[in-house]
Amino acid sequence: MPLPENLPLPLAAPPPAAPRSWVRRRVLDPLLDLLKAGLSPEKLALTIGLGVAFGLVPALGITTLLSAAVALRLRLNVAAMQLVAHLMGLFQLALLIPFLRAGASIMGQGDKVVHFTIKSLRHLIDHEGWGAVGKLLWRAELGALLVWAVAAVPAVALLYLVLRVVFRRILARQEADLREKVAPD
Repeated sequence: MPLPENLPLPLAAPPPAAPRSWVRRRVLDPLLDLLKAGLSPEKLALTIGLGVAFGLVPALGITTLLSAAVALRLRLNVAAMQLVAHLMGLFQLALLIPFLRAGASIMGQGDKVVHFTIKSLRHLIDHEGWGAVGKLLWRAELGALLVWAVAAVPAVALLYLVLRVVFRRILARQEADLREKVAPD
């Protein structure tokens, strides 16, 4: 029996949304939601740039305090800066020994830490104690902080300039999508 021509066709269900990745759900979406919540692209770009820099500081244990203090002082989003800084943790650990080696070279102890490894650190602790470690590493750490500070300035500037443009475009696209939804057809 043929169907009458005046019956509406059934609407097809929209395809299911693709599952979002962990990075999308836990990192990108919260940062992009800050744009929707009124944080300017400039402030968000600066927050992320500084968060990356503070996440790579070659001194373990000060990331949280340092990034929170700077975020509060500059009136940036503390939670976003903490998120970015702590996401850099693996990179911080990977760069710690190279920063210490470079710092030791600058401070005149390069020959003592050129082949410095975790194994040699354990050996030094076992045979000479923590005092020897302190003597060896305080100058290397000071130099590492100097290297980090010099490298962080252009890195933050570059991240700021690039992310500011990206976030402005995202915000403009979000505003255009909102106008499109609100505008009557």
